[in-house]
Amino acid sequence: MVAVIGDIHGCFFTLVELYNKIRNKYPKVPIYSVGDLIDRGNFSYEVVKFFVEENIRFTPGNHDYMFFHFFKDPSSVFAKSWVFNGNESTLVSYEEHEDEIFKHIDFIKHAPLFYNLDDCFITHAGISSVYKNELPKNFRSDLNILDSFIKQDFKNEDGVLWTRANLLDLGKLQIVGHTKNQAVILDETANALYIDTGACVGNKLSAVVVHESKIIETFEQPTKLDDII
Repeated sequence: MVAVIGDIHGCFFTLVELYNKIRNKYPKVPIYSVGDLIDRGNFSYEVVKFFVEENIRFTPGNHDYMFFHFFKDPSSVFAKSWVFNGNESTLVSYEEHEDEIFKHIDFIKHAPLFYNLDDCFITHAGISSVYKNELPKNFRSDLNILDSFIKQDFKNEDGVLWTRANLLDLGKLQIVGHTKNQAVILDETANALYIDTGACVGNKLSAVVVHESKIIETFEQPTKLDDII
């Protein structure tokens, strides 16, 4: 059994409320996130710090990678894209914590692009159905075969950081963020669960508890206005 939190986008106070709800009911459950910890909301620094302190595992989102590349590879497309994707609030949140920027960047850099767990498969945006014809027919017997595809294509529009295409049925529940919805949505055709519910636009932050591809419970926390105003 694991819990998975949706895209947070700097909404620290909302995150803490949701995290406590999960911990109060499931005190020992491992907690993961689909990434996009930073940008748009007011408290990106605090969110990343909380993840470090609470040992929350995550798959980096496109916003996390834009942040990382901005400082490590400023000429890259990721770095240049960050200027147009809500970086102002992130830079402000680190103004008094400049000594920790590179610690947090390394924390993001070393996070895996996917988790293939017994209970589910976690990425930021998902495994696009465009890969169906490129994979061996028995790929569902060992999903770690996806590793080379994910690492090769993470910069592309159909990669795990960016895709908005229909997702591939992996034979187990695939949990993703990236694409906002008003509520958690299960695409039964792809066996994919979308859990980005727009915390940064004033809706809510969501999480799910799953066991062996079954949804056990959904948690929600309306966005705290201090996080976005």
